[in-house]
Amino acid sequence: MIRGFIAIEIAAATVNRIAAAIEQLKPRIVGIRWVAPTNFHLTLKFLGTIDASQIDSIGQALTDALRPFQRFTINAKGLGVFPSMKRPRVLWVGLVGSRLTELATAVQSALVPLGFGREEKIFTPHLTIGRWRQAQRADRALEHELKNWTQSDFGATSVDEAILFESVLKPAGAIYNRLKVVTLKPDRVS
Repeated sequence: MIRGFIAIEIAAATVNRIAAAIEQLKPRIVGIRWVAPTNFHLTLKFLGTIDASQIDSIGQALTDALRPFQRFTINAKGLGVFPSMKRPRVLWVGLVGSRLTELATAVQSALVPLGFGREEKIFTPHLTIGRWRQAQRADRALEHELKNWTQSDFGATSVDEAILFESVLKPAGAIYNRLKVVTLKPDRVS
C-alpha cells in the first residue's frame, strides 16, 4: 500500500525565489513548520492510500483524460493563509493559470470510475509553504506581514506534465517518489 497524489512540479527558479522569501519570513512568522522547497508542488488530487496494483490503471486514466491538454504556464503570486486570517493553519503561495481548474477537473473526473471520490472543496491552486502546529489567533503582525507580500511575483512554471507521486512519510518530512508521468501536448507552433 502506498500514499498517493497527483501533482504538478514547480520550476526550479520559482522554487528558489519562494525559498528566498521564506528565509526572510522565518524570523517574522513564529510557530510555523516550513515545507522544504524540494517538496513544493501543486496537488491536483490527493488519492490517499492506494494499492500498488492501481498504479497502471491510474496512469492510463490520466493519460486518456489529459490527452487534449496542451502545455501552459502558471504563475506563483502572493501569500495567503487557510482557512482564514482569523485562524490561520496553512501559509501558501497563490498559483494563477488559465487552464489550472480545467486540468484539475479533468484529473478528478478521470479517477471517479476507479473509485476515487470528487473533492468537496473548491479547487484553490496554491503551494503550501508552511503549516502552524496549532491554530493561531488573529495576529495583526501576521496580517501586516502578509500584506507586504500580496503582490509578490515568484515566477512562472511551464505545466508540461502531471505526475502520480508516492508520499513516504518520514520524521524529517515527506519524501515524494514519481510513479507515473503524463506528458501534456507541446505548444502549437505559430
